[in-house]
Amino acid sequence: MSLPPLLADRLRLPVIAAPMFIISQPDMVLAECRSGIVGSFPSLNARGDGVFESWLKRLNDELTGDDAPFAVNLIVHRSNVRLEEDLALCVKYKVPIVISSLGAREEVNEAIHSYGGVVFHDVINDKFARKAIQKGADGLVAVATGAGGHAGILSPFALIQEIRQWFDGPLALSGSIANGAAVLAAQAMGADLAYIGSALIATEEAVASDGYKQMIVDSKAEDIVYSNLFTGIHGNYLRGSIVNSGMDPDNLPESDPSAMDFGGAKAWKDIWGSGQGIGAVDAVVPVAERIATLKAQYDAARARLALH
Repeated sequence: MSLPPLLADRLRLPVIAAPMFIISQPDMVLAECRSGIVGSFPSLNARGDGVFESWLKRLNDELTGDDAPFAVNLIVHRSNVRLEEDLALCVKYKVPIVISSLGAREEVNEAIHSYGGVVFHDVINDKFARKAIQKGADGLVAVATGAGGHAGILSPFALIQEIRQWFDGPLALSGSIANGAAVLAAQAMGADLAYIGSALIATEEAVASDGYKQMIVDSKAEDIVYSNLFTGIHGNYLRGSIVNSGMDPDNLPESDPSAMDFGGAKAWKDIWGSGQGIGAVDAVVPVAERIATLKAQYDAARARLALH
């Protein structure tokens, strides 16, 4: 297991901040990178002519070699009409890391590799992991059960051990990771990096409503509902947000997967994504404080294990 230098040498904590729709924007990404973890955002968060390019320029201008690198999430599914344009801008600004989702594409990987960029691909099972690597991805994000947003149904133990039977490249684990001990546990089971989203929603820099952030603080694992109603793909959502929208979270209809929609904010405006790890989140704090707490917990967990 080996990481490329931009990850092996520039991270103070082995963590990638998950790119969250609407929530992850430049101020949050800058705070994450300056705190020593990979900051990321979906390209589709940048709405309006020239906005995505202005974000990339700002990140390149303001981040230094002392900061962790940033990543852009590209939805490569056919429903994303912006893919070609956004990919061209990633190449122009030499985005260090691209996280591709929903269908591995060789031409996307080749474009990012043309300037030395690194591609991670989201997968929910071993079959998709093999396809992603065959099509040229450098690394994988194993999205296990309990992850926020679009999530798989496999145990992290099962998913990681199957992938590690044949793949020794960069591997991140997503699914209910919200404290430093869980980051260390991800590494112990074979991942190189932890992939954290929900715990970072309850931060000052996150572009989320105060109600959303407080619901993260007030909720626990049992308050997460798994449904494909909102985008056509199964994901995890806060029960309280579904109730507040006038729906019964225990009796949600199934959606037609062919009607997937990742560009419209309407479905996500009042239905709030979250993973099962939020029981560890007890306050809304600055990004730097959350990451410092994760680092302290991580170091403490390593010290405890060293005593045995």
